[in-house]
Parts: sequence; C-alpha cells; structure tokens
Amino acid sequence: METDVTQILKAITSGRREATEELLPIVYKELRSLAASKLNKEVFGHTLEPTALVHEAYLRLIGDIDDDWQNRRHFFAAAAEAMRRILIDHARAKKSQKRGGEFNRVSIKALEGVPIRREEELLALDAALTELAERDKSKADLVKLRFFVGMNMEQAAEVLGMSLRTAERNWAYARAWLHRQICEGAANDS
Repeated sequence: METDVTQILKAITSGRREATEELLPIVYKELRSLAASKLNKEVFGHTLEPTALVHEAYLRLIGDIDDDWQNRRHFFAAAAEAMRRILIDHARAKKSQKRGGEFNRVSIKALEGVPIRREEELLALDAALTELAERDKSKADLVKLRFFVGMNMEQAAEVLGMSLRTAERNWAYARAWLHRQICEGAANDS
C-alpha cells in the first residue's frame, strides 16, 4: 500500500491530474477512520461530520497540488495539517457568531468557577502549537497527527518515521510544553 500511495503521489506532483482519482479510494478509508476517531473526542453536538472533514481536507490537499509529496508519510502529515486548519477555522467561525440567547456548553470545571469554552481552548491550542512548530517541527507534527487526525502513538510514529520510544518521549514533552503555554496564556488573559 505504501508503494501504491507513493507512486500515485509522484504521478500527481508530476502533473498527472487524473491520478487524484486513483488516490482517494486508497486513502479514503484510513482518512475517514482517523477523522471519525478525532471527532468522537470532540464536544457533543459538534457540527462537523467525519465525511465532511475528510472531503474538505482532501479538497484542500488536492487543491494545493504544488506540494511535492514524497511518500505516504508526507501525505498523511499534510492531511493532519489540513484537518487541523479546518477544525481551527470551524472553531473561529463558531466563536465569531454573535447570536443572542446562545447556549454555552461548559465543562465540569465550571463547577470550580472556571468555565471553559471549546472554541477558545482550540484556538489557544492552535496558537501554542504554532509556536511549538517554530521551535520543534517534529514534535508539533506529532501533536497534529495525534490530536487533530486522531492517530494512536504507533500510527503517528510510523507516519513520522520515528521509533515508538522517540514518539512517546516527544509526546510527553510536547504535551507538557503545550499545557504550560496554554496555562500561561490563560493567566495572561485574565
């Protein structure tokens, strides 16, 4: 399967546009299961469906055909980034809606006097993740694959071409670093 995807990606980047029709059936099932896994972790009532997320991500990927995808790993990393951007755009759009009487979902932390809105959390994560990518792209890519695409550690390590142990260390570091950045950002906003 790795070889098929890589060959099709090379055909697409070399200008054979019709190869995009060959790619979707091969990667669709995996992209859809990753999207479903990710969206299952979202707040109840999320308006994006896995199919819509996959289609939007695929259209963005194919629309940006100038990318020179080297292999399956590179394609799925690009898909993770596309899904991340879609979810961030969705959160921004939802946050910017100004409707009177809108019900806000709050987490259990609201009982402690700390209401948290999902869109705000996602936007804070995006800002921190952008900063992490400037410092260490591989750790940021790991977070994108785990959080935005929903890959497990083994899948993400394989896509990024790193050992499972390295991925686990990078994940622990990235989670701690992002947590600190988000908490500092929240404290500064108060």
